[in-house]
Amino acid sequence: MTFYVILEGVISLFLIAGGAFAFIGSLGMAHLRDFYMRLHGPTKATTMGIGCTLVASMLYFGIADSEPVVQEILIALFLFITAPVSAHLLAKTGLHLQLKYVDKTRGHPVELQEEEVGQTPVPHGSPPERDPITLDKRPNRH
Repeated sequence: MTFYVILEGVISLFLIAGGAFAFIGSLGMAHLRDFYMRLHGPTKATTMGIGCTLVASMLYFGIADSEPVVQEILIALFLFITAPVSAHLLAKTGLHLQLKYVDKTRGHPVELQEEEVGQTPVPHGSPPERDPITLDKRPNRH
């Protein structure tokens, strides 16, 4: 009987920690000043929040069903592999597009090569006009 009470306490602790991490990550994403600072919320804190929730799920269903839980392990593995990769790609894209940043995040990244940094910002205007007959993506030259 006491084993299950302790187990419920540990599961509750993981669920509360997961909720707190996810909330702090979401709050950081909403309140931080620029793109580069906002990138930390979902990649660090929210990943830890989901990881804690998955650990709680593994503990609960592993004991309740008396068998190993493979789905949560695969989800956690996928999450911990893809979150840093997607954050790296987003940061690299932000640097390539020369997004505005606050002076606190100012710097000259050493890892960028000359050909990776655009000389002029990439335009964010409307897409080019399309020819309605041929659906050609080139601008009309009529």
